[in-house]
Amino acid sequence: MFSSNIAYSSFFLSTISLTLLIYQSRAQLNSTFYDTTCPNASSIVRGVIQQALQSDVRNGASLLRLHFHDCFVNGCDGSILLDNSANIKSEKDAGPNTNSTRGFNVVDNIKTALENSCPGIVSCADILALAAEASVSLQGGPSWKVLLGRRDSLTANQAGANSSIPSPFESLSNITSKFNAVGLNTNDLVALSGAHTFGRAQCRIISSRLYNFSGTGNPDPTLNSSYLTTLQQTCPQSGSGFNVANLDPTTPNIFDNNYFSNLQNNQGLLPSDQELFSTTGAPTISIVNTFSSNQTAFFQSFVQSMINMGNISPLTGSNGEIRSDCKKVNGS
Repeated sequence: MFSSNIAYSSFFLSTISLTLLIYQSRAQLNSTFYDTTCPNASSIVRGVIQQALQSDVRNGASLLRLHFHDCFVNGCDGSILLDNSANIKSEKDAGPNTNSTRGFNVVDNIKTALENSCPGIVSCADILALAAEASVSLQGGPSWKVLLGRRDSLTANQAGANSSIPSPFESLSNITSKFNAVGLNTNDLVALSGAHTFGRAQCRIISSRLYNFSGTGNPDPTLNSSYLTTLQQTCPQSGSGFNVANLDPTTPNIFDNNYFSNLQNNQGLLPSDQELFSTTGAPTISIVNTFSSNQTAFFQSFVQSMINMGNISPLTGSNGEIRSDCKKVNGS
């Protein structure tokens, strides 16, 4: 009984500490942070992304994913943008990111445009947050006031990227634990997974589902049969693995709620997608059903979850720096 009380007290104190951390970060970040120092920051970011979408519609989903992969490692601090150097092992080379994350050139273009307009003001971490919002809203999704004021990290955490970023091959319980570890709950997990309503995934990620599920030599039996045929045509077994399949087979370039209807029809592309609906007794099932039938509810939850994620351990005040080049620490 005594040890149980200690464990409960420890959990209670940890919960209080995490709540205070999130509250403090929200108090430090605000939507008007650049109103006097760089009032056109948001419109500059949006303009560059509009051009980027014209050349490659995938850029929107790629930029949103960069923000996600940044925030899950040491918080939203722009660390994912750092290249290798004498003192830095880049997160770009971590398993979840290598040959997978993209859009870095668009971030560089945004940074150049901002430096030309208001040099030394807007952080790379805030660029990722602004780019995520612009990418979603420009492709049919909701818009929101992005909380700003993050500063950039002086280092990266490749090992943390390998261990903290949820994998498409993990169980729902493991992914839920990774979300909980950064202060995000089950509703956040389902809402943020809804970002897979646009974008692509490489065939190598889903190949085992199509041809050798769990070592059986057969496809995943839960996959919708017509969807399986389509995916096998897109991702032939003899292919390179670097072809891409639409995460949403219905409206692949539009941010809507069709992702959740796809899950109900056993058309979740990634194993981690389908598990939200197909894991027996999972609390995520009812949320998927709600979002599938009510796009407004999904959009509202997505916005709140993006704000929650953007508040994971930001560097503020005198911590970190404002990088002049997102790829490297100042002075390096």
